[in-house]
Amino acid sequence: MSLSKRIKTLTEGESDGWDIFIRARKMIANGEQIIELTIGEHDIGTADIILQSMYESALSGHTGYAMVPGTDNLRDAIAKRTVERTGIATTRDNVLITPGGQSALFAAHAAVCDPGDIALYLEPYYATYPGTIRGVGAKPRAIQTKSIESFQPNEDDISAASKGAKSLLINSPNNPTGTVYSRSTLQGIANVCQRHDIWLISDEVYDTQVWDGQHISPRCLSDMAKRTLVIGSMSKSHAMTGSRCGWVIGPQEAISHLISFATHTNFGVPGFIQDASVFALERGISFEKEVGAPFKRRREIALQLLNGQENINLIPSQGAMYLMLDIRSTGFSGDDFANKLLDEEHIAVMPGESFGASAAGHIRVAMTVDDDTFTKAIKTICKFAKTTN
Repeated sequence: MSLSKRIKTLTEGESDGWDIFIRARKMIANGEQIIELTIGEHDIGTADIILQSMYESALSGHTGYAMVPGTDNLRDAIAKRTVERTGIATTRDNVLITPGGQSALFAAHAAVCDPGDIALYLEPYYATYPGTIRGVGAKPRAIQTKSIESFQPNEDDISAASKGAKSLLINSPNNPTGTVYSRSTLQGIANVCQRHDIWLISDEVYDTQVWDGQHISPRCLSDMAKRTLVIGSMSKSHAMTGSRCGWVIGPQEAISHLISFATHTNFGVPGFIQDASVFALERGISFEKEVGAPFKRRREIALQLLNGQENINLIPSQGAMYLMLDIRSTGFSGDDFANKLLDEEHIAVMPGESFGASAAGHIRVAMTVDDDTFTKAIKTICKFAKTTN
């Protein structure tokens, strides 16, 4: 008996980009001391007050099936948050709760792409993007951005790749680069979507982590709300990665069909997690800033340490919990540099090649360890880049 082509070709037989992360975890399991700067996991963990809220909800009995679209309270809270931050009319009918942002990405592509449709995405990209697109039967088509342009997408490049495309997936603030798309960049993207009649899927899970510039949701641009699906999550904004609570925001018709899709796939998110998410959202912007503060602080540490380095060029890190470092002057690929760094210095970073050809010769550093350890790691990486040149 054979498995489906779809399930066997999610990565087209190539690496899924997580090789270094998996190897580092095996080394840790074997008792080796590794500084992990790979995965976007908060070192502070979920706040006790959120866990207490989750516990109290579970004790009160909210452990059975929750409503598949999400609880009214959570959908209302997300709609209210969206209106406050974008000014675009949004109600619970525009919101579907999903088991995390990844589930929302899959659902959004399932909503707008038929098997065989072309789905665009930008490089560098979060490692799951092409596999997610293949998972719904669509054909991924990458559009490269340039390191020298701080990985800001170019309208002409997107337009040139858009013939026959059904959707375009973007991510700002961006993982892995830390780039925050400017208003002019987003307007260019909107122009292409309108000109070529393309759905825009906007992954905004890092919307609370902006250190330089401003987060702009393309849904608030003229005539874009009707063709945009926004992906959100509690994972990054509230350090609730393991709780798996995300959402899709979009036109009411799309959400109504996505509710049917959810009924036939994941059947909703546990009620006690949704209650805790409402509690977390009610803590407001000040709490979100508190969650993001370590990354803002470590970004400043890195800026000081990397200033003037001849062998490492820091791509302007405007948001999210990552730094993208250009190490091409060392003569190493990102893969070789990352593997050598792990073997010799016991520091694990993600090679740029994990995020597409546009990031070749780069490494991504997650700012997810305490300040002292992070400082030590950046100093070691700088020294390592100099001695390997």
